[in-house]
Amino acid sequence: MKVTVIGPWGGYPKSGGASASYIFEKDDFLLMVDAGSASLSKLQERHDIMDIDAVIISHYHADHIADIGVIQHARLVHAHVTGEEGILPIYGHREDLDEFEKLSHDFTEGVAYDPEKALQIGPFTITFLKTVHSVPCYGMRITDGKTEVVFTADTAYQEEWIDFSRGADLLIVDCNFYEGQNASEAGHMTSEEGARIADKAAVKELMLSHLPQFGDPAKLVQEAEKYFQGKIFLAKEGLTWAKQ
Repeated sequence: MKVTVIGPWGGYPKSGGASASYIFEKDDFLLMVDAGSASLSKLQERHDIMDIDAVIISHYHADHIADIGVIQHARLVHAHVTGEEGILPIYGHREDLDEFEKLSHDFTEGVAYDPEKALQIGPFTITFLKTVHSVPCYGMRITDGKTEVVFTADTAYQEEWIDFSRGADLLIVDCNFYEGQNASEAGHMTSEEGARIADKAAVKELMLSHLPQFGDPAKLVQEAEKYFQGKIFLAKEGLTWAKQ
């Protein structure tokens, strides 16, 4: 399994960047996890628009779904230009029906996932944990049968993340705040909280993502290193991770 960061920013992208989006790749199958602002533009630095086999959405905040509409328009334009009319499945939860229904368009189809059950998308098996956030949101544990990656999506700290992340090869953690700040009221985590989860869950590597635009994000790694002794690194556009 290979994971590529398309967008690492929370809220909105910094200039030249993109907000929350990742590509999970296995055996030429590409799964897009969230589709934040400018993610389609950054995606095209690596892949053709039509290379994406499926999309899954954690929740319906704009910094995670802003490019769904432009993906739909891109598929529409491609169909008119080439005559290819394949339907792209976009998986989402149904706890906000108005937003879920927007996942379906001329060449995309919204597919509901049941957070209580494992979901199979191509070579990936996905299980879910409901997060502590201002709207219904689901973190994911994604495996290809050999490698385990946990993506917290947007969440305040909760003890459930420890068991859910147990032994993962990579934990991609919401790190929208610095150590000592009050992240929970905003439905996010600090560098310390993410690192403590990584430590207690004995994950192998920790990626800090959903980054703040204020301050120096490099400081987040320095803060996290006080609580987790494994490998820690910042998400950035184009960064690719694969199990060694």
